[in-house]
Amino acid sequence: MSQNLPVSDQGFLRHLHTRSKKKYLEEWLDVPAHVHHVSHHMANPPLDRPQSRQEFQQLLQCLEVPEDQTVIREKFGHGAKVASNGDRLLVTWEAHTEYYSYQVWHIPDDKLTPPDFGPLRFPDYAMPLSPLGVQINALDILVLSHTAPDLEEVKNMMPGPQVYGSRVFGQDIFMMTTFTPDEYDRERYLILSPSFDALLRQVAHAVDTLVAIENYTHLILFPFHAFTKAVDQVQHYERQHLDQRGIIAAEIDTATPQKLQRWLTAMTQDFMHVSRMAESMRYKLSASVPYDRIIRANLALLHEQPCENCRQISEYVDGKTVGVADGYQQFIRRINALVNDFQGSIAVIRTKVELQLQDQNLALENQILKLLHSMDKTTRRQAILQHTVEGLSVIVISYYLSGLGSYVFKGMKVMGWIDKPELLSGLFVPISLGIAFGLILIGRKFIYQRRFEDSVPDAIPPDPSNP
Repeated sequence: MSQNLPVSDQGFLRHLHTRSKKKYLEEWLDVPAHVHHVSHHMANPPLDRPQSRQEFQQLLQCLEVPEDQTVIREKFGHGAKVASNGDRLLVTWEAHTEYYSYQVWHIPDDKLTPPDFGPLRFPDYAMPLSPLGVQINALDILVLSHTAPDLEEVKNMMPGPQVYGSRVFGQDIFMMTTFTPDEYDRERYLILSPSFDALLRQVAHAVDTLVAIENYTHLILFPFHAFTKAVDQVQHYERQHLDQRGIIAAEIDTATPQKLQRWLTAMTQDFMHVSRMAESMRYKLSASVPYDRIIRANLALLHEQPCENCRQISEYVDGKTVGVADGYQQFIRRINALVNDFQGSIAVIRTKVELQLQDQNLALENQILKLLHSMDKTTRRQAILQHTVEGLSVIVISYYLSGLGSYVFKGMKVMGWIDKPELLSGLFVPISLGIAFGLILIGRKFIYQRRFEDSVPDAIPPDPSNP
């Protein structure tokens, strides 16, 4: 079937069916073993993940792990070396969605002298670097065979008042811890069994399972401090918003534009703060539900059976994590509801502002209509007055022209050119009216032409480059 698939799909299937990275290490695993595990949170996974891979490469170089015993992939890597006394050192790195982890296994060649908690006793071993990111957890795990659990001896090996232990995987394999950090800030785990073969078959599975439980228990509790602070802030904003809505409901009908502006400014600022907090908490708490499911799934894989005088491991883990994811999700719903409340209140205030603007616009429109009506009356009056003035001007001009004409005709009589100047003066009256009317028309045309020239903007000079 793979022959008919594109090259990219064949690569995906090959990657999918490639045996697990743990399988590469099983040939190196043995018991007894001493394991140090540490996990670190990545603030920016796309950027921190490649940096952690480079850090792991530097770690292998500092530990002088042979290149032929080194495997480094995109999200996991491991290396192994053997000391001159036969002890084996295994170093693994895994990058996950939100964190990355290191495991360092010391498998002593001397099976008669079991390892002890504390620093790894591999020859010349020391952690040469400080991993980047905030540490999520650190575990100190001892894997011992041919050993039956002794509660008093276990209490002497681990700090803390209460020992938690279970028989796991339905076999004679016991897992015990106190969930209390030691002087090196590591939680100690003891995995032991009277049966060497049973423990060897399950050692990788046991370590992986308890590491997953520890990692995701710490991850789900990692944002708890920020969560508690956000709860207090949300409660403050809820109480404040409730008071604001009461004031708005009581005064919005008579609120002035200035008061509406103050309400809108204060409400918008609170809305921005709550929205930013909501986005931050959604980012921090969004993975809590799948993390909780991973914890439950790995606890189920243990198939726990009780140990005498011990509380089960799942009892402690459940006490720390049960309900936490639900509480996170309930808080997200609560803060989303608060955001919606702010949006609703802001919408109410904006609606009131828009209604006031509409009222103002209607009042302004009425004023403009009244002004236009008044201007129309004034224009008509001015037109009537203009026609009246023009008519009077014609009469006045014709009157003066007639007077001038009569003087001319009288002078012509004295000179003996005409006999009856009164007749010519009477005939000249309509002529003077025509002359006056013509002068008024020419003057009006001249005034209109000058007014039109003043109203037209200066012409843009033509571009000489464009013919």
